[in-house]
Amino acid sequence: MIIDFHTHGKLAKTLTFKKEYTKWLFDTAIESGLEALCLTEHFNTTQFEDLYEFVATELTPHGDCFIYKNQLKVFPGIEIDINEGGHNLVIGQLKDILAIHNDLKPFMKKGHFIPLEGLGQLVKQHPVIFGAAHSYREGGNIPSLAPELLANYDFIDLNGKDFAAKGELCEFEVNSFAKSLEKPVVAGSDTHQGYQYMTVYNNFRYDVDTVEDLKKAVLSENYTVHTASDAVFRVETASTLKKAMKQIDALGGNYVSILPH
Repeated sequence: MIIDFHTHGKLAKTLTFKKEYTKWLFDTAIESGLEALCLTEHFNTTQFEDLYEFVATELTPHGDCFIYKNQLKVFPGIEIDINEGGHNLVIGQLKDILAIHNDLKPFMKKGHFIPLEGLGQLVKQHPVIFGAAHSYREGGNIPSLAPELLANYDFIDLNGKDFAAKGELCEFEVNSFAKSLEKPVVAGSDTHQGYQYMTVYNNFRYDVDTVEDLKKAVLSENYTVHTASDAVFRVETASTLKKAMKQIDALGGNYVSILPH
């Protein structure tokens, strides 16, 4: 099962949710070769609930995930900023993701983000998978935090955007950090734009449909991590198109109208 552990369903946090765009993302994911993805949307994106209402009503429930066009498994998730600086990924059943999102409502604004200790306590209340996202990106401080807090993580994210920017250095930093914590590394493209899929990805040795089985596969490292030789091109292409589409929106246009159909 080829799966991406870090993806988004919107073009940008501040933009209006458009289901046509999310469908294009999922279609592009299928075309790229993905069989599953974790939809780790930003916790403070506008219309977070609307995105997941779309997933719950227009995709087919299957175990703990949702199936798009009988081809793509979508596992619910959320990406969460912490007060110390850094992002975190949580993957779980939809009810748990929505409950965590609701509990985070007092912590939505910069300067008021939840500290890692509080987030660790929150996620322990739910049967979820908890990971550190792009730990060495500028502005993040996760590797410098207390070992007892870092022990709560289930995995460390090898991030497609960072890999494209830093290449082998990114892999070295992430693998070294994960090894120091005795945690597995899981790959996620971090895409908001379809052409970034498959920059990095995971090939699981068997299919899974539940969060429990997904977590077991991660913790047992029953998968291989892959990186694309054209990662820089993929990320630069996605970034350029994302900027153009945001500009179209800023000018009052409909950026979905320029997508290939």
